[in-house]
Amino acid sequence: MSNRYIFSSESVGEGHPDKVADTISDAVLDACLAQDKMSRVACETYVKSNIAIIGGEITTKAKLDFVKIARDAIREIGYVNDDDVFHADKVFVNVIVTQQSPDIAQGVDATKAKGKKTAKQGAGDQGLMFGYACNETRELMPAPIMFAHRLGRELTKLRKAGAAPWLRPDAKSQVSVVYENDKPVAISNVVISTQHADTINGREVTHAEIEKFCIENVIKKVLPKNLLTPKTEFLINPTGRFVVGGPQGDTGLTGRKIIVDTYGGMGRHGGGAFSGKDPTKVDRSAAYMGRWVAKNIVSAGLATRCELQFAYAIGHPDPVSVHVETFGTNTVSNDRIIKAVNRVFSFQPSDIIDQLDLRRPIYSKTTNYGHFGKSDKDLTWEATDKVAALKKAI
Repeated sequence: MSNRYIFSSESVGEGHPDKVADTISDAVLDACLAQDKMSRVACETYVKSNIAIIGGEITTKAKLDFVKIARDAIREIGYVNDDDVFHADKVFVNVIVTQQSPDIAQGVDATKAKGKKTAKQGAGDQGLMFGYACNETRELMPAPIMFAHRLGRELTKLRKAGAAPWLRPDAKSQVSVVYENDKPVAISNVVISTQHADTINGREVTHAEIEKFCIENVIKKVLPKNLLTPKTEFLINPTGRFVVGGPQGDTGLTGRKIIVDTYGGMGRHGGGAFSGKDPTKVDRSAAYMGRWVAKNIVSAGLATRCELQFAYAIGHPDPVSVHVETFGTNTVSNDRIIKAVNRVFSFQPSDIIDQLDLRRPIYSKTTNYGHFGKSDKDLTWEATDKVAALKKAI
């Protein structure tokens, strides 16, 4: 009997208010690491109307101009139009930053401390992290989220190239994929909501114009033609109008798009956000580690679908659990896979940082269109460099 279902995932553009906040937070992190690779950073940003508030705990030797960092990030996103309430050159930037709590610092530091059971570097917090990979796309990512990211990335590319002068930075995309026996066979629905100017050179920008542009120049360009069918439904700006957007229309906050950042809901999520956090924060670094391990398992042919889960206690160097789930797609036993994983990889926080070379200003490359599934060589967790070692361990 055929197992048929539809799974949907969404993505958001870099001008979405939450992504504006993520972008600023990661820009602060990169600025710290560029000057001091041992920086401890937990930066969160709030944006609304013409205000950006940068808060958090930062311990660093770096000298930072928070206002310039924020304005440069906003300018790169594209909030530079005369009618933007939230404008790169006019936004009020408020900074509320303190140093990292010494109680947390002693748990993370690779030194002895009263009450601490080890002198090794410990996890910066308790929590559970997941990594995921599958063979649905060339990126070894779930199809719905990758397709949604492709739409958003192309829309931004066209906007910044001036292909449609009415395009504005705020945007969302969503793709619904039809599965049969866990294989993508069609796309049932595509949604694009893009902010737009009300008029260009005195001419009204019509919904029909926006709809045609998005279907012909975005959807049909980047989505697989064999999955688009006569039954595929296109919903472009379904409300009929999207002029007021960005932080003018909605509030933005760092860390609110964790499902967009990961696997679109196809793989589970431990709950911790990524942006604005240095690699001693296992919310971020261990999630990257999980992706690296899962991707290498799939690349090694040990499974076609793999989810890794592990958990930490604050201040403790070893994970309290490591679990591999292959959903019945494994080619060898899960016990053998887990033993091989523990032989090839180390999950101690300090080792994760070293294995993935995470003390670098690379995090602005991760902020938009997912932290996973990109081909940039700086994003080391996307490498499949442990395939041979895993096969040997098996």
